Amino acid sequence: MTLYLDHAATSPLRPEAREAFLRACGIGANASSVHGPGRKAKVMVEDARATILEALGATGAAGLVFTSGGTEANALALRQAQDHGNKGFDSIIVSEGEHDSIYVGAEAVGVPVVRLPLTLDGQADLDTLETLLAGPGRAFVALMLVNNETGVINDIAKAAGIVHARGGWLHVDAVQALGKIAIDFRALGADSLSLSAHKVGGGQGTGALVYDRNRTIKAAVTGGGQELGLRAGTENVPGIAAFAAAVDTCHIGMTALHAAQADVESAVKAQGVEIVGEGAPRVPGLLCLAQAHWTSPLQLIHMDMNGIAVSSGSACSSGKVKASRVVAAMGRPDLADKVLRVSAGWTTTPEDWQSFLATWSKGYEAFMKRHTKEVA
Repeated sequence: MTLYLDHAATSPLRPEAREAFLRACGIGANASSVHGPGRKAKVMVEDARATILEALGATGAAGLVFTSGGTEANALALRQAQDHGNKGFDSIIVSEGEHDSIYVGAEAVGVPVVRLPLTLDGQADLDTLETLLAGPGRAFVALMLVNNETGVINDIAKAAGIVHARGGWLHVDAVQALGKIAIDFRALGADSLSLSAHKVGGGQGTGALVYDRNRTIKAAVTGGGQELGLRAGTENVPGIAAFAAAVDTCHIGMTALHAAQADVESAVKAQGVEIVGEGAPRVPGLLCLAQAHWTSPLQLIHMDMNGIAVSSGSACSSGKVKASRVVAAMGRPDLADKVLRVSAGWTTTPEDWQSFLATWSKGYEAFMKRHTKEVA
């Protein structure tokens, strides 16, 4: 049986989400229909919207449009940089740590893209952000709350103050933050924020863009007027119901894992391994380790052959194992192809962390013995 430690890629469907999904499937109606079953489906969608906004402390302050996932939510956010209020933005500032849906997606908007560097600890460099915004024009800024490879947390509230002082828009990718740390939309000060259901056990194919009600959102997909006219297409009622159920329960049970993860971090550091982003605030449940010799593909092969599923970084790269551009942007290109990401979730136990440690350490010890002989 495989030990699954790749929740940052996708988290298995929670029982609560499965039950909500099946209940919605039982209605079997379109949420845009005016008959009784249609109205029941519509109520389910609106209840889900309210549940997620409440979990974010955003009731009354924000709107929410359901999407097919975090990538579409980020694309909808980037659409706002294109032509907002007939004024548009003069540039898009994207941190070097952003997910590809932002990092690559920004290039297709048609607005000049400026890259914001990371500090050596992996946070967005807010001093440089302030300098970039001091120039002429208005900027749309994309800055993730939690990095999906390192777990490093950015100071979004501080960034929001900097961005808004220059009349800009701050979009926050909060996909990896949900379920790991509390998210308070008002306190963050973001203009928009993206979420994804499958990162918290809510099923694949559903996400959301949360936006400040004082902002006007322009649709990227037009047509039938669903989702308040902001995203045309028949709502995925079962997926939306499952998403809300997962959000309602995803805060439960993670605290017990903190100590187990800390023990693993101490043990690998004793073996000469670096914890990527250790000097910055990080979320629990996501560990990125790096060392000087054992490459990511070889680590993944070893772990997979021993029944443990982990990754080397973002899973949104068509199954490729590539050097981490995030680690490289942190000033460590020498380690970019030698990282491993271990991510826990609702199925993880403290014993699972120890199983990972035993298996990884055994492989690392064996590799280093071979490596030492080869270079001798």
